[in-house]
Amino acid sequence: MDRIAVLTTKRLRLRAWEEHDLAPFAALNADPLVMAHFPKCLDRAESDAFAARIRDHFARHGFGLWAVEVPGVTGFAGFVGLSVPAFQAPFTPCVEIGWRLSAACWGHGYATEAARAAVAFGFNDLGFKEIVSFTVPANLPSRRVMERLGMSRTPADDFEHPNLPSGHKLRPHVLYRLRAP
Repeated sequence: MDRIAVLTTKRLRLRAWEEHDLAPFAALNADPLVMAHFPKCLDRAESDAFAARIRDHFARHGFGLWAVEVPGVTGFAGFVGLSVPAFQAPFTPCVEIGWRLSAACWGHGYATEAARAAVAFGFNDLGFKEIVSFTVPANLPSRRVMERLGMSRTPADDFEHPNLPSGHKLRPHVLYRLRAP
């Protein structure tokens, strides 16, 4: 892809990743508070590899997880965007909306605001018919974002994440769906 779409909202700018994002991204991924609902914190090499996969996803699909800026507040708050999960489950193939913001950026509505822009781009510009999101049942802040986006959950759609071993406390996941208007 030659150019990554830049999405802007009233308070945010969702943009392509830049080299100077890697250090704050590594700090975010090393924060136990941010990573509480993930299997582990990431070291710098793992975080950089994740950023490389995000860039590759944009190149392959024309969309992905945008770096989020809060102008006047921070040049890098985390990411929000659309991705194609790399695992098989009853609901795949699909497009997922996801986010990860630094703890300092929680509680300001940034995740919801950025996710609304990404969902609108997915439906209006990319023509998706459905976008999903998923997390562990205990991740109530993310579940609230999903609900504010208008997503709905059918408990029969909940699943065991195949990338985690059987019996792992984070293996159970709830699935939310949003259909195009």
